[in-house]
Amino acid sequence: MLEIGEDSAKITGSVPSGKVMVDGLGIGDVGSIVLKDRQHLAQDGLIIVVLAINGSTGEIISGPEIISRGFVYIRESENLMEEMKQTLRHKLGALQENHITDWAVIKLTVKDTLRDFLLQRNRRNPMVLPIIMEV
Repeated sequence: MLEIGEDSAKITGSVPSGKVMVDGLGIGDVGSIVLKDRQHLAQDGLIIVVLAINGSTGEIISGPEIISRGFVYIRESENLMEEMKQTLRHKLGALQENHITDWAVIKLTVKDTLRDFLLQRNRRNPMVLPIIMEV
């Protein structure tokens, strides 16, 4: 702290300080988990997988459709995208054969399958967001 008078200025103490994150309208309201997610998205990107399944049989009606943001440019990576779709179809087909229709299991399978595939193939770990619609 600096104390300034009419004829003098002197240091009178200190004030505790540190890093303050400013995001939008709030100050300090962004938690560390949000910051880690943002860093993950910035480094590795995002893959969204959209599926439509029959709620009673677990049969895939539509998809998987894969949307990439910040990971690869789709038009330049059509082969990679097709390989991801084929890998997912194979894994999801195995779930269907075993009559597994639980959304949590399907979502986890999608995430794990793509994570393992992309780590092995590209040495990258994008955030995977499965969107499953029951029809």
